Amino acid sequence: MIIETERLILRPFRESDAEDVFEYLHKPAVNCFACMKLETIENARKEMKERVGETEYYFAIVLKENAKVIGEIDAYPETGEPHADESSPKDTFSPCWMLNKKFQGKGYAYEAAHAFFDYLFKEKGARRIYAYTEDYNLASQHLCEKLGMRREGLFLEFVSFVNNPDGTPRYENTCQYAILKKEWR
Repeated sequence: MIIETERLILRPFRESDAEDVFEYLHKPAVNCFACMKLETIENARKEMKERVGETEYYFAIVLKENAKVIGEIDAYPETGEPHADESSPKDTFSPCWMLNKKFQGKGYAYEAAHAFFDYLFKEKGARRIYAYTEDYNLASQHLCEKLGMRREGLFLEFVSFVNNPDGTPRYENTCQYAILKKEWR
């Protein structure tokens, strides 16, 4: 699957994307991506080999002008209720987006996320899309709001992605945003 916008292509990852991905995953910008950190270019190459098979829900964000991978976006179908059984519809998605710091502030995240949301609602049967963002990640909160998502809550000390210098978990305050298909413009 390939999704095109005015300036971007959202496409499945390729093994040749390793250097571009290493550029932004060597030092992830926010703690929630700490588990995705790539220590070496060789780790990036291995990661790209694993990503190659995913063609429906995990996309590289690529500049049309030069084919550079500047980020990624993904979301997988899930039930809307944590205790639902296997027969429950999987019509809820929680996207994750990440953009290389060098390309932030240019509208690329909005352009990619808007096209991805449209794809999820129109092609993948999404009923609800929700996103989590740390309370200090104002750019991500702004993106959620620009996409028409409403802030549904703030979870204090919700989750820990990294440890404090003394080894104890550093808990993050997390905002939740969401939008329903009937609210999508």
